[in-house]
Amino acid sequence: MSLLDDLRWRGLAHQTTDDAGLGAWLGAQPRTVYAGFDPTADSLHIGSLLPLLLLRRFQQAGHRPIAVVGGATGMIGDPSGKSQERNLLSLDDLERNVDGLRTQMQRFLDFDAGRHSATLVNNHDWIGRFSYLEFLRDVGKNFPVNVMLAKDSVRSRLERDDSGLSYTEFSYMLLQAYDFVHLYDEFGCELQIGGSDQWGNITAGIDLARRMRGVQLYGLTCPLLIKADGSKMGKTETGTVWLSAEHTSPYQFYQYWINVDDADVGKCLRMLTSLPRDEIESLDSAREHNAAARACQRRLAEELTQLVHGGAGLSAARRATDIFFGAEISGLNDAQLIEIFADVPSNTVTRNRLAGDGGLSIVEALVAAGLAKTKSDARRTVEQGGGYVNNRRIESIDTRLTRADLASETVMVLRSGKKKYALLRFCD
Repeated sequence: MSLLDDLRWRGLAHQTTDDAGLGAWLGAQPRTVYAGFDPTADSLHIGSLLPLLLLRRFQQAGHRPIAVVGGATGMIGDPSGKSQERNLLSLDDLERNVDGLRTQMQRFLDFDAGRHSATLVNNHDWIGRFSYLEFLRDVGKNFPVNVMLAKDSVRSRLERDDSGLSYTEFSYMLLQAYDFVHLYDEFGCELQIGGSDQWGNITAGIDLARRMRGVQLYGLTCPLLIKADGSKMGKTETGTVWLSAEHTSPYQFYQYWINVDDADVGKCLRMLTSLPRDEIESLDSAREHNAAARACQRRLAEELTQLVHGGAGLSAARRATDIFFGAEISGLNDAQLIEIFADVPSNTVTRNRLAGDGGLSIVEALVAAGLAKTKSDARRTVEQGGGYVNNRRIESIDTRLTRADLASETVMVLRSGKKKYALLRFCD
């Protein structure tokens, strides 16, 4: 398949400015394509994956990608898809966020691929040179206000009774549109890609280039990453799923994809991975015959964790998952254990209980952890082979636990039966 045919099969071609001619245009010669990312945080999130991976797909197909970090547009905030005004970021916050995004993008794009090398730029470098009057004179005069008012991103906000649209956010479209003109001038960039909520901004840039330079540019959008129930993917009860290991650990990232609903996993395999069509269709068939095996979810989690966090991140995520399902625990620290067992009960006891009278009895430990109501219950659990410390079975009710039985600096993991876990934390 051609690149565009593959994008269509994967459900990634939501809208184009030239459905009939874009495929042939892309196939005629290598093109330069860009996508923009506003630095509203110091990390990209799952919602950013689609346009970022689109750039990656274009590069792998022989085109040249440009990633634009919006140091200037980020100072204003894109009103697209937002029901209210964004909070403005400080210059220090913006600079930190730009640096964070720049580092992350280097994992996805090849910046040393000869004439197909990716380029990373910051739009503050060219927009920041304008004075207010110069921008109005040179750029603003090319924008018909009636056309701007007709854009969905603007009209939807103006029609709301509970919030309006400031002149600041109204101006965002002009800045992003000028990005396209500048990138055409500087790099010969002729195609902009982005999420479907960017359609108005993309077509505004195409129109501005036609008015200012008399050239024909192109646009392509991908759908937003939406679940079958209509909610946004990448949101959990604890917050956003980030691409940064500091905000979302490789284990949490892996677990998010392992738990994707059956109704969504086929779409995610197509849109977010580079797996070939025959493998994806084979996984679809396996899911239809045995959804409980969750083969699709495991393959998705492996591919994306490897891509985002590398081999070491995937290994750590797999190890943490194995531990939760019974693998022996060793070599972890407090933070890692608390993260793995974030949803299980925990209790704190004094550290000296591990030292007195030869240590803490397994019976007392199970009661203290809440895994047994009484000592009699605890004895019965151990005698029936259901008592575990750090996923190691305890054979005798006379076992006493010492500091050598800690799984990390202060944590001991206790288990009753196959899946009933609790943590004991030993503090001074």
